[in-house]
Amino acid sequence: MKTILIVEDDWALGDGLCLALKSPETVPFLCRTLSAARESLAEKTFGLLLLDVNLPDGNGLDFLRELRESSCSMPVILLTANDMETDIVVGLESGADDYVTKPFSLAVLRARVNAQLRRDVPAPEGPLEIEHFSFDFQRMEFRRDGRLVELSKTEQKLLHVLVENRGRTMTRAALVDRVWTDGAEYVDENALSVTVKRLRDKLEEVPSRPRFLKTVYGLGYTWVSAPSKDRTS
Repeated sequence: MKTILIVEDDWALGDGLCLALKSPETVPFLCRTLSAARESLAEKTFGLLLLDVNLPDGNGLDFLRELRESSCSMPVILLTANDMETDIVVGLESGADDYVTKPFSLAVLRARVNAQLRRDVPAPEGPLEIEHFSFDFQRMEFRRDGRLVELSKTEQKLLHVLVENRGRTMTRAALVDRVWTDGAEYVDENALSVTVKRLRDKLEEVPSRPRFLKTVYGLGYTWVSAPSKDRTS
């Protein structure tokens, strides 16, 4: 689980960001000033910093430069109303990993946050062996009973998220955010259902009665850690 430090002085926006970014995988922590942020960073470790540029006690860009000069490699996404090309360039050259201009879509922001958090997740070495499956996400080779299975990029992304969180229920919203990270403001929710069906058709022995890729009704999906042959979907 990753903790996200949000530094935003707008009360409504700060509270909204906390609600939008809270999930089973992420915990937001809100500071409204740079001084409060400095104290929090001295006490805790965060997986990502969401930083407003204009703050009541200083400039977010100066704060970002301080962090980079201290060899802090934590991913940083800047939030600002300045959308001029020169402002974006200055932000990135100051050490930002991404830059989001206000107003922005919360769906797009979540996707960008998740993309940055995944950068710190080490890729598994070698294939992952599960029952009669072999999943090699580095070589993009996927086998069932020793036979190669061709998966689309979207199917590979979805499978990766599910198996790395096997045994846990992943909500539909979390899966959409993790799989469809191309910046699209709207993703047809049916796209997830279609991709799940295609994965089942390719991986499950009886797709209509999946043993591995299970539906958790009203919530989302899970890749069960210890499937039982007599279970139904």
